Amino acid sequence: MTVRPAIESGAFRIRILLVLMLVLCALLGVMLWKIQVAHGHDYVQDLDRQSVRRIRLPAMRGTIVDRSGAALVENEPSYAVAVYIEELRQPGVNVVDAAEALIRRLGELLQLPVDVTRDDIANHYRKRLPLPFIVWKNLSEETLARWAELAAGIPGADIYWEGLRHYPHGQTASHVLGYVGRASLTGREEEPYHYYLPEWEGKSGIEQSMDDVLRGRAGGKLIRVDVAGYKHADLGGLDPEAGSDLMLTLDLHIQKLAEEALEGHNGAMVVMDPRNGEILAMASAPAFDPNDFVPAISHELWAGLRENPAKPMVNRAVAGNYPPGSIFKPVVAMAALESGKIRPGQRFNCPGYMMLGKARFNCWHKPGHGEIELRKAIEQSCNVYFYDLGLMCGHEPIVHMAYALGLGRKTGVEMSYERAGLVPDDSWKRRTFSDGWRDGDTCNMSIGQGALLVSPLQMAVVASALANGGFVYAPHLVRGVRRNGDEKYRPVQPRLVNDLHWSSESLRTVRGGMFDVVMAPTGTGRKAGVPGIEVAGKTGTAEYGPKGSGLKYGWMIAFAPYENPRYAVAVVVEEAYSGGVTAAPLVSRLLGGIFRPAAGEGGAG
Repeated sequence: MTVRPAIESGAFRIRILLVLMLVLCALLGVMLWKIQVAHGHDYVQDLDRQSVRRIRLPAMRGTIVDRSGAALVENEPSYAVAVYIEELRQPGVNVVDAAEALIRRLGELLQLPVDVTRDDIANHYRKRLPLPFIVWKNLSEETLARWAELAAGIPGADIYWEGLRHYPHGQTASHVLGYVGRASLTGREEEPYHYYLPEWEGKSGIEQSMDDVLRGRAGGKLIRVDVAGYKHADLGGLDPEAGSDLMLTLDLHIQKLAEEALEGHNGAMVVMDPRNGEILAMASAPAFDPNDFVPAISHELWAGLRENPAKPMVNRAVAGNYPPGSIFKPVVAMAALESGKIRPGQRFNCPGYMMLGKARFNCWHKPGHGEIELRKAIEQSCNVYFYDLGLMCGHEPIVHMAYALGLGRKTGVEMSYERAGLVPDDSWKRRTFSDGWRDGDTCNMSIGQGALLVSPLQMAVVASALANGGFVYAPHLVRGVRRNGDEKYRPVQPRLVNDLHWSSESLRTVRGGMFDVVMAPTGTGRKAGVPGIEVAGKTGTAEYGPKGSGLKYGWMIAFAPYENPRYAVAVVVEEAYSGGVTAAPLVSRLLGGIFRPAAGEGGAG
């Protein structure tokens, strides 16, 4: 009588248990659905965020050549010994100990000192485990041979290749080319990377100004790591795209001639093609060797460069601002002639000085030049003539002509740290000194003194305009760009900034005076002469420093050949005796080197 109720009670409990199991299975199914279907994408993203790492792969930097294709900057392989710490993991083995022992063993085999410390190894293990740990860099051929014989095949170590910047001509064109250093990329990427392999970026010169073109496009690689940071799989990625190659307007032969001419001096020289604004040479002395910065410059050498009073890191051609002295006189002459204030035959008397009220303005030639007209005044660089010329003309046309020629503003050349210089006028003086423009200011400006400041590059532009008849071209250093995959360089077109429409009569007078400066037996720049070549120019001497110090800048601008100019030159020398004595021979040395091969073949034209 009691068995049936007991059976029914047991069956009831089984049914209850079955229902509970079904409910739990349903709940489990719902949870699995939510995890795998409804929120599966979120969990995959969480997994990727925690286990997938992005490695940035730098692109090979583009090369730089001169106008004829001669290498100026190239990439050369640098070999290093790398230890892959993650490959040393074994059960029961301390990975840092294993890496330290491996490095010690490799040092004995390769006969190389071990400079890395245990802390370096541990730091790499914690922060950059999937990347190679570089132990020795810039391996010699002897060390590479020893590796191949004794160490190749040792687990956890291999040869690592890196492209280093190389400047095959050392200090030549160092200020133009600039130098590179390790790139700082963290925070600059649209998609941040977890790991960055070493990459170069330009720090000065063309390397810096054209860095975006030279650097190329970086690639990337995805890897999956575990909770300890060990790599488990490569997930693919994008290959880097090499940077573009640059062809510069520089002529390596002329660049070397300019630097040889400046040897032993502090100063700068710029050579331009007056027909299109191409810079054929840009030299600044003293110079530096950009190879010293690869792969990294030592603290001692960097301190020596920075503390050197001669400032070898400064590109004087674009960052040097100097009073131009008498090389500014052709600008004054063109301003006076084109303003209609004087005729080419205008004469003034030079007794060796001029009195302006109680102020005495001297001519460099103390006995005076006597009665003199414009062409002769340019040849003799007569200060008194230009004092009178400036006062008759007024300072406004001079300022206008200076601005029209590109003075007082940056040229826009592909160089860092270019300075604009200064063309002073009435508004500038009122802002600076709360005083109006005076006749004495005009006299100083008329001989290139006072507050007037120019760079050698700007004066090369002026020389080019005087050579080509009044066309002001933007000076430029990049002649062509060859992008990855292109066979030829895509040319960069010259840019005409201004056409001054100078009259032929004005040009004939001023250019004639500049011709006489070099070619006449009494010209102030006769030491710039080159046998068989007609050269025109203008010398200048500008005082600087404390009054009575005797410090002078020696200047010269020139162009040649006279009838069909192909070269325009500007040179400045610091602590010079005078433009005619110090700067003119440098121009002769430069032009002589340029024309000598052609002259040997029947003349340079």
